[in-house]
Amino acid sequence: MKFTIALLVMTIAIFVSAASAQDKESAEGKTLFHSQCVMCHGADGTGNTPVGKVMHIPNLASPEVQKNTDAQLTSIIENGKGKMPAFKAKLKPEQIKDLVSYVRELAKPGTGTK
Repeated sequence: MKFTIALLVMTIAIFVSAASAQDKESAEGKTLFHSQCVMCHGADGTGNTPVGKVMHIPNLASPEVQKNTDAQLTSIIENGKGKMPAFKAKLKPEQIKDLVSYVRELAKPGTGTK
C-alpha cells in the first residue's frame, strides 16, 4: 500500500514538473513572439495585420498550421518560409523551441483567435 501511494505521488510530481516546464516554455515563447513576430502575425497569431494581409499569412491557430509537427514548425522558424525570414542566426535553439510551444498555445481556447 505504501509503495502504491509513493508511486502515485512520484507520478503526480513528474506530471506537475513536466507541466511547469511547458508553461515556462510557453511564457518565454510568448515574450519572444511579442518581440519578434507580432508585426506580421499579430498579437493573437491570426496574421490580421497590414503586413499579414498583404502577405496572406495564415492564422497560427488554424488546423492548417497546427497539423505541422514540432520539427516542421522549428524548421519554418529556423529557415523561413516564403517571405518569412529565417531566424536561425537570430534566435537560440531553446528560443525557437519556446516559440513552437507558444504557437501550440495559440490554438487553445482563450489564447488566440481561431
